[in-house]
Amino acid sequence: MNPAADQKRSADEPIIAVKGLEKSFKLTTVLDGIDLEVAHGQIVGYIGPNGAGKTTTVKILIGMLGDFNGAVSVCGFDVARDPIEVKRRVGYVPETAALYDALTPGEFLQFVGRIHGMGSEETERRARAMLGLFDLEDKFDHRMSSFSKGMRQKVLIVAGLIHNPDLIVMDEPLTGLDANSAVVVKEILSGLAQRGKTIFYCSHVMDVVERVCDRIIILNQGKIIADGSFEELQAGARGASLEHLFTELTSEGRHGTTARRFIDIFDAFDDADNVDSAERAP
Repeated sequence: MNPAADQKRSADEPIIAVKGLEKSFKLTTVLDGIDLEVAHGQIVGYIGPNGAGKTTTVKILIGMLGDFNGAVSVCGFDVARDPIEVKRRVGYVPETAALYDALTPGEFLQFVGRIHGMGSEETERRARAMLGLFDLEDKFDHRMSSFSKGMRQKVLIVAGLIHNPDLIVMDEPLTGLDANSAVVVKEILSGLAQRGKTIFYCSHVMDVVERVCDRIIILNQGKIIADGSFEELQAGARGASLEHLFTELTSEGRHGTTARRFIDIFDAFDDADNVDSAERAP
């Protein structure tokens, strides 16, 4: 990373600035006019049902997906013009990723460190310390082909944070983690935010979003339909939980009906079985 290449920005300039973001795949509109600004030091929960456009938003923010309409700035750089500069400054933790099974965590993290311009000694020192917090230091030189999903996810978390990025984008980062490790990650996020880091957090786990995030954005059908702190969102829903608020906003109350219809299917089969049994009785 070249400090001279950094654009000067004031402390109050948003780390993420999105205006009129639109993205379509063939005839399907995935993002339909997203306007969004995120300040330094915020933990933003970005939630929505499957197909709402969360992953598409994330891929655009981290410079992985181009060919969109609108203006997107991340860490002071235009994503469309400078995707490489954006990637250098962002830490990304995906839900799943193709790790190189033939590599050890040490080798993989050295590879990540070199991409971000880190020295070998600094990378190893950070990698061993961070893996140690996840009880993986003794696996530093083990091939990842034998790693469980949870172990792989821990390596991905370290890879996303090892270069000390200003913006951390996480997509279901707790997937596969045991309860203790999940608590550690949540504490890490809070600590990073206190140090001025910004976390853009995508998840379906509502109780985690409710507890960890100081701002929650709800996306549905490519549009932002709610944006505020949990307390602000809750005030408009008479003290409802985030899960209840989410389902009411994104399903228009259909979730209860769907559940009842699902149960009715079993009742119908039970009734049919009872009739068949009665007809077969001597």
